[in-house]
Amino acid sequence: MPGTLTPADRLVAWYDRHHRDLPWRVAPRDRRAGIMPDPYRVWLSEIMLQQTSVRAVKPYFAAFVQRWPRVGDLASADETEVLGAWAGLGYYSRARNLKRCAETIAVAHGGIFPDTAAGLRALPGIGAYTAAAIAAIAFDRPEPVVDGNVERVTTRLFAIETPLPRAKPEIGERVAELTPDARPGDFAQAMMDLGATICTPRRPACAICPLNADCAALATMDPETLPRKAPKKEKPARRGAAFVAIDGTGAVYLTRRPDKGLLAGMAQVPTTGWTSRLDGDTTVAAAPFEAAWHRSGTIEHVFTHFSLRLDIFGAELVRRPETAEGWWSPPERVGDEALPTVMKKAIAAAFPDTFRR
Repeated sequence: MPGTLTPADRLVAWYDRHHRDLPWRVAPRDRRAGIMPDPYRVWLSEIMLQQTSVRAVKPYFAAFVQRWPRVGDLASADETEVLGAWAGLGYYSRARNLKRCAETIAVAHGGIFPDTAAGLRALPGIGAYTAAAIAAIAFDRPEPVVDGNVERVTTRLFAIETPLPRAKPEIGERVAELTPDARPGDFAQAMMDLGATICTPRRPACAICPLNADCAALATMDPETLPRKAPKKEKPARRGAAFVAIDGTGAVYLTRRPDKGLLAGMAQVPTTGWTSRLDGDTTVAAAPFEAAWHRSGTIEHVFTHFSLRLDIFGAELVRRPETAEGWWSPPERVGDEALPTVMKKAIAAAFPDTFRR
C-alpha cells in the first residue's frame, strides 16, 4: 500500500523514472538486471566531482577513460601526463593522489578495488565521503553518502537549522537512518539527483518533489532558507607578476613548480614568489632573463583560500636566452602541458592566440 512506503522507497521509485544519464553511472534497469558499475569509473568520477560541477567533469572523464580505460593503465601512466590531462579541473592534489591510488590498487590489490568503505578509506586520496560513495554505488554497501546536494536535501527534509559546517554530524546521522539495506547505491544517487534537479539551492520545485509529504521545512518554513551557513571569512588578496616569453616559432618558455605546495609539480610561466600568505614582486625587475618585456595587463584568479592578481609581462624573442631552468614548449604542444588555469590565463593575456596556433 502507498501509505506503507518509506521516504527511501518513494525516492528510489522516483529515481527509477527520473535519474540523470551520466557516463560513469549504470542505469537502474541495467543494475537490477545484474550489471554492476565499474568501480574504476565510479572512483574516477567521484574524485573529479569534488569541488567541481558535473558539466565541467564530463569531458575530462571521457578523455581519461579513453586514454586510461582501466586502473592499471592509469597506474602505468607518467604523472606529468596525468597532470596535463587534469589541467583546468583545479585542486591538483587530487590528480597526484589519483595517480598514487591507482598505483596502490594495481600493486597492492592486484588491480581490484576494495569493496568496503574501510578498505577504500585506506587508499591514498580517498576520504570518508569518497569511500562511502564508492562502497555504496559500486558495491551496494548500505553506507550513508553525504555530498553538498545531500546536505541540502537532508537539512530541508528534517528542518535542521544548525548552520553548516556544525550541522554535518546531525546530517550524517539522518542520512544513515534513511539509507536502506535494499538498493543503497541507487538511493545514494537518488539523493544526489534530487538535490541537483528538484531540491535546488534557489527556487526548489517542491510541488513535484517525491519527498514533499515528508519535508519538515516545507511544512513549517520556506525550504529555500535552508541549509543555514556560517558567515564566510573574507579571502586575502595577493599580488604578483608573471612573465610570458615566446620565440620566433611561437614556443612558450615554461618552468616546473616545486614538488610540494600550491600547484605542486605543475608547469608554469616564470612568476614571482607569491603564496597564499605573501605577495610577490610585481615589477619587471623580477623577470627571469633580459628581454624587451612589455606590460600586457593583469589577470585575477581565485584559489580556495585566497585571490590572486598578477601583472603580466610579455616578450617576443629573436633568440632564446641560455637558461637551464625550464623548456620551450612548441605551439602545438602548449595546450597539452600540465598548465593550471591561472597560467593559461597569464599566457592568453600576453599572447591571446597562443592556444589557437
